[in-house]
Amino acid sequence: MLLLVDAGNTRIKWALVDRSAPEQTPGKWLQQGSVAHADASTLVDAWRGFSIGRVMLSNVAGHELRGELERAVLRTLGTKPVALEWFASVAELGGVRNRYLNPAQLGADRFAAAIGAHALFPDGPLVVATCGTATTVDALSADGEFIGGMILPGLGLMASSLARNTAQLPQVALQSSLTQPFADNTDAAIVSGCLAAQAGAIERAVAAQMRTYPNLPIPCILAGGAADLIAPHLSIDYTRVDNLVLIGLHTVAIQHSPTC
Repeated sequence: MLLLVDAGNTRIKWALVDRSAPEQTPGKWLQQGSVAHADASTLVDAWRGFSIGRVMLSNVAGHELRGELERAVLRTLGTKPVALEWFASVAELGGVRNRYLNPAQLGADRFAAAIGAHALFPDGPLVVATCGTATTVDALSADGEFIGGMILPGLGLMASSLARNTAQLPQVALQSSLTQPFADNTDAAIVSGCLAAQAGAIERAVAAQMRTYPNLPIPCILAGGAADLIAPHLSIDYTRVDNLVLIGLHTVAIQHSPTC
């Protein structure tokens, strides 16, 4: 079995792949799951009983969580000698060329998501919007170059920052049922403004790609926990895809055998 792990800013997602299958397609898994950071220790129970022979992990949540993941994997494997492969951004991998000035500075989750999106949509330019704790909106060229992107506060973070840093604005419950951009009460106005900012960044990215590739369609891939809240407010077509980082890790695992 191949174990894939995506440790994001809020949750840990994982998937198990049957490596004995004659053909593997990125995103086709035997089993998958997700837990909050605080529940990382429960992963051992989820993985116990599977014959895991390879492990690939992406972690953007810091050294402490990395240590917890290492302990969880090692407890699962017992004495079985399996190396942990920590995914990191490099100049080229998984069919994507990384054009960041310093390729290693690109977040591992963003690079893995770009690889996953390119694997699913390999024939043209893309916009990849991942809407989580932070919202990232990244662009890929028609020939698989990661051009660069935008990072902005995620929908929840944007709303909570208004409540925290202003004297008279409340903490609001985010919901996507708004139908008018101009709200007639403060709670709805906060939600409307945050949704408009998120949708506007995504639409601006797609518009920029359309100027670069005027004769090509620009698929917009929408991922992340807040994607379903933002999606109804987009005025462009999009494709909703879950677990893009895991799909990217799976793509790399298929293309590259472990080095040891």
